[in-house]
Amino acid sequence: MKSEDAAPEEARGETKRFRAKRDAILAAAADVINDQSAKGMTFADVAQRVGLNTTSVTYYFKRKEDLAAAAFEVTLDRLDAMLDEAHREATPEARVARYLSINMERLARIHRGEEKALAILSDLRAMEGEVKAALLKRWQQIFRKTRALWGEGGTRAETDLRGGRAHVLLENTFWLPAWITRYELDEYPRVESRLMDVFRHGIATPGDRWTPDLLDLTHDEGEPGREAFLLAATRLINELGYRGASVQKIASELNVTKGSFYHHLDAKDELVIECYKRSFDLIADAQRLAEEGPGDHWRKLTSIIATLLDVQFSERGPLLRTTALSGLPPIARMALIDRSNRIARRYAGMLSDGIAEGSIRAIDPLVASQTMMSLQNAAFDMRKWASTMPRERAVAFYASTIVFGLFDDRVLEFS
Repeated sequence: MKSEDAAPEEARGETKRFRAKRDAILAAAADVINDQSAKGMTFADVAQRVGLNTTSVTYYFKRKEDLAAAAFEVTLDRLDAMLDEAHREATPEARVARYLSINMERLARIHRGEEKALAILSDLRAMEGEVKAALLKRWQQIFRKTRALWGEGGTRAETDLRGGRAHVLLENTFWLPAWITRYELDEYPRVESRLMDVFRHGIATPGDRWTPDLLDLTHDEGEPGREAFLLAATRLINELGYRGASVQKIASELNVTKGSFYHHLDAKDELVIECYKRSFDLIADAQRLAEEGPGDHWRKLTSIIATLLDVQFSERGPLLRTTALSGLPPIARMALIDRSNRIARRYAGMLSDGIAEGSIRAIDPLVASQTMMSLQNAAFDMRKWASTMPRERAVAFYASTIVFGLFDDRVLEFS
C-alpha cells in the first residue's frame, strides 16, 4: 500500500484524509499567526501544534509564505460566506444583525472547543509581493461587500458614510475575541443584544447633535527628535506589522543610521513598548482633559472621540494598533493589555456617569466602551478614505457610527 505522502491523488487534495490534515495545519497556522504574527510563524511552531514533523508540513505547503497566505484565505473565505448569508436579509439593519449573530455563534463554538479561531487579518500587511497584492484585492472585495449591506448607489457622501460604517462593523467583529472571553458562554446572547443596540442607536440621546470640541494634546517634548522617531516607528509598525517593520526600515524612514536607533532605544521590543506608551498617554490625556473640561458627558465623550480621530487622520498620528502586541514578550504584552483595559474602564465610567445625568442613552457601558476602543484603534486604516474629504467631515462620518449608530443619517448634514 502506498504511503499517504506518496499518493498523487492526495497531493491533489482529493481525499478526505488529505484535506483534514491540511485543514488542521491551517488551523494551527492561524493560532501561531495570532500569537506570534505571520512573520514570526515557523514550520516548527505549526508542526508542533498538530503533532507532525516539519517535513510533513512542508509536504502540504512548500514555503512559509504559502502557508500564511492560505491561512488568510481561509479567513477571507469565511468572511465572504458570512456576508453572503447576511445579504439574504431584507434591510440594512437586519443584515448587520445577522452578520453579528453569525460571528457570535462562531465565537461560542470556539469557546466550546468545537472550532478553531481564524487568522487575524491585520497581520496580512506583513506579507510581500504578489501574494500580498492578491490578498489585499480579496480584502477590498470583502470591504465592498460589507459596505453594500447598507445598499448601493446614492450620493458620494452616502457612499463615504457607508464606507465608514463597513469598516467599523468589520473592526468591531475582529475586536470581539479580545474582550468576549470576559463573559460566560451563557451571557453571549445578552452581549450580542447589547452590542447590536449600540450599532442600532449609538450612545446619543434623541435630538443630540455633533458639536465636539477638539482637545489640546500638545505637550513639551522631553528629548529632541524622540517624538518624531516614535511617530515614524508607529506608522511603519501599523503598516507592516511588528515583525515587518524592521529597525533598518524605521531608520530609513527617518533618514538616520541604525546606530541612531540604538541611541534612542536599546531594543525593538522597547521601541514598541514606547510607541504604545505614547499612544496610551495621548488617549489618557484626552480622557483627562475632557473630564476636567466643561459640559455634560455627551460633550466630553464626543470631544474625546473627535480629538483622537483627528489625531489618527492627521500628521500628528497615528496611534499604535493593538495588533503589534502579538510580537512582544508575554510580560510586556500583559502590562500593555492592562493599560488598555484601564482606558476602556474609564470610558465605561464616563458612559455610566452620562447615563446617570441623562446626556447618554441607556446602554451597556462596558460593551459600548469596547466599541469606542475599536473605533479609535482601527481608524488608522481609514486615513486614505479620510484624505478624500475635509477632515471635519471624515471625523464626523467615522465617529457617527458609534455616536449615532450605523443607520442614522443625520451626520450627512456635514456633506
